[in-house]
Amino acid sequence: MLSYSIGIIGGGNLGRSIALGLLESRKISPDRIFISRRRLHLIEDLQAHGIKITSDNREVIREKKVIVLSVEPHQATGVLKEISQDITGEQMIISVVTGLSIRDIKELTGERISVFRAMPNTAIAIRQSMTCISTKDTSPENEDIVFSIFDQLGKTIKIEEELMNASTVLAACGIAYALRFIRAASQGGIEIGFDAATAQLIAAQTVKGAAGLLIEGGKHPEFEIDKVTTPMGCTIAGLNEMEHQGFSSSLIKGILTSYHKI
Repeated sequence: MLSYSIGIIGGGNLGRSIALGLLESRKISPDRIFISRRRLHLIEDLQAHGIKITSDNREVIREKKVIVLSVEPHQATGVLKEISQDITGEQMIISVVTGLSIRDIKELTGERISVFRAMPNTAIAIRQSMTCISTKDTSPENEDIVFSIFDQLGKTIKIEEELMNASTVLAACGIAYALRFIRAASQGGIEIGFDAATAQLIAAQTVKGAAGLLIEGGKHPEFEIDKVTTPMGCTIAGLNEMEHQGFSSSLIKGILTSYHKI
């Protein structure tokens, strides 16, 4: 069990997902998870799980070893100024805010604070996130704490801070890209005879299985593709038609467009 308390500032989709993922991990007592949101009624349901809620950001960080900053980018500066006087050198900040650098945070909170940037995705709620983490000049002990949290919530890797925007697109935005593929595959499934619910189940489980083959087997996607593309078969015919229609290039262009938007 994690022995320290965690304060989450921002109970939006990602903040809620982190809280629920921590709860699902059973590695921290619910009463050690605190979360704030101005519109408190939107997170009242978390109380039923034993999670502490408040509308006061300063209250949510008091005596917490780990503070997770999970607000909209345009809110971050104001929130950090609000809590800066309450933060001590014994605490650490994990920011999941897009585009907010470690230097930006330290300028508002002081050099004494250990700061990490993490980019999970909303699958953190079911402990299946891909979380990229970066930091500078922090102790191995604090780094172990941060990784011990996110290791309970999916896969984690350490990256250079310069790659955080790229990780946002590939891992966080990537959830939406994968879901859009599943939606399109489901629609195709309906057209060839399945009802909507069955088509979605088949498409979603197939994507889960495909991802598992790569994660567990460590092979290149084309290695697994070759296993199901027989000469003059229906799989290669479908794949080639998708490529003729720009499937791969459209996906790559979408990723690059999202990256340039950041």
